[in-house]
Amino acid sequence: MKVDLFDFHLPEELIAQVPLINRTDSRLMVLDKQTGEIKHEVFKHITEYLREGDCLVLNDTKVLPARLFGIKNDTGAKIEVLLLKQLEGDQWETLVKPAKRVKIGTEIIFGDGLLTAVCTGESDHGGRVLEFKYKGIFYEVLDQLGEMPLPPYIKEQLEDRDRYQTVYAREPGSAAAPTAGLHFTESLLEEIKAKGVHIAFITLHVGLGTFRPVSVDNVLEHDMHAEFYMVTEGTAQLLNEVRQSGGRIITVGTTSTRTLETIASANNGRFIAGSGWTSIFIYPGYEFKGIDGMITNFHLPKSTLIMLVSALAGREHILHAYNTAVAERYRFFSFGDAMFII
Repeated sequence: MKVDLFDFHLPEELIAQVPLINRTDSRLMVLDKQTGEIKHEVFKHITEYLREGDCLVLNDTKVLPARLFGIKNDTGAKIEVLLLKQLEGDQWETLVKPAKRVKIGTEIIFGDGLLTAVCTGESDHGGRVLEFKYKGIFYEVLDQLGEMPLPPYIKEQLEDRDRYQTVYAREPGSAAAPTAGLHFTESLLEEIKAKGVHIAFITLHVGLGTFRPVSVDNVLEHDMHAEFYMVTEGTAQLLNEVRQSGGRIITVGTTSTRTLETIASANNGRFIAGSGWTSIFIYPGYEFKGIDGMITNFHLPKSTLIMLVSALAGREHILHAYNTAVAERYRFFSFGDAMFII
């Protein structure tokens, strides 16, 4: 299966650079995964497509202000660090620029010494393991010194860092936002609950995979990076009850989808509580075992994410929907518009 099968033409001006003032004002494309039929909506009207007894599954991960700017202790050279994953204690897997200046033993200073780091390991693609030293609580120091790790295709400065968080974010640990959830407000969630729709939370911390392009020609040769997930007993029980009563399980975002499919695939379609690492790679031919529908944003050409939605709705339906979105001037990627595949 060639990666080029998932390509489409995207004019650069359709890449959303800033979020809308009101989260729920985003456009919503509703795609029937069986027929390919498309409807054009506004996100605030999504309740019209949800039914009593359905369950909406949200990823409550919280984005760390994970981009740090420091200097080498010996030369004063500027170094940019992106935290990706906490390993053990105060050691983190990171991306470093310029990587060639950071070798094992290199010390980096941030914020006039409020935070320091020593490189303890190297990996490919600019990856470095850094061990941090600080006084107090690490996340408080990070909140003081760090910036939001916006994707490289966003060139504008983000004035309000909370706009790159979902309103329900509560578990710190992500290097990027689960962006499908950015369209929800507290009031819209209350409206959804009032309709009799269940709300369930899972956690998946978005890591290196978000920043790694597909660099092979054959889809089957791509290596997915592992990401940490958690599902509570209460969430697992609710999902099983919804499934047994005939309700639909609708995930918000590819991260929630990958989490539920990881668990359901290992347990004959049932959900159990637990935590672990998932490197599940979903592409056409995959048989979904955990979800019935998904709310998601519009993804990059030839990405693992467009492969995932193609597995759910069919490659032809997805490419037709994406070409329609381009023609209708939808906004793409993290701060862009949404699609509901149902």
